[in-house]
Amino acid sequence: MNLPHAEAGNRIGLFGGSFNPPHSGHRLVAQTAMQRLGLDQVWWLVTPGNPLKDHSGLAPLERRIAMVSAIADHPRMKVTAYEAVLGTSYTASTLAGILHRRPGVSFCWIMGADNLAGFHRWQSWRDIVETVPIAVVNRPGASLSPLFAPMAQVYGRARVPENEAGLLMRCPAPAWVFLHAPLDPTSSTVLRREAGQR
Repeated sequence: MNLPHAEAGNRIGLFGGSFNPPHSGHRLVAQTAMQRLGLDQVWWLVTPGNPLKDHSGLAPLERRIAMVSAIADHPRMKVTAYEAVLGTSYTASTLAGILHRRPGVSFCWIMGADNLAGFHRWQSWRDIVETVPIAVVNRPGASLSPLFAPMAQVYGRARVPENEAGLLMRCPAPAWVFLHAPLDPTSSTVLRREAGQR
């Protein structure tokens, strides 16, 4: 539940989600961002529950933390459910809480491109964009997201060229980059459906 350790000057990617369940596609997004942005750590933020999703099929938080810990098996990947400590499921509030408690650390937000299309429905989404740089990693069926997503259109001028992704952490927000990576078709929705059919 606590925040992982970080040293002043560290570059850390925040990767939030329900992870219900976590899968190889999530791991690929985190790994891609860590490598391409030159991050010191990636913190997987396991949310108590996405406000935009139905919670009826949501596995208990402790179980999801354990599953994420198993899939995020890397010395520079850390797992926390700090949102439960903060008492929020909203990313803008989470960012404010983390930045307050870890001054001197550089953060970015990491998300799969499948979340970009609906990003403008997140609470205080503009505050998120204007608080930390954002790395969007492509996902199957979402490679056109940077062209049509409202966030991408509103903040088009803040987009960092992909071949300069390593500079993202030096850019003041708003700044974002779209990263191409090998596509992993694994989906939490499909995995839940398959588990229910067994």
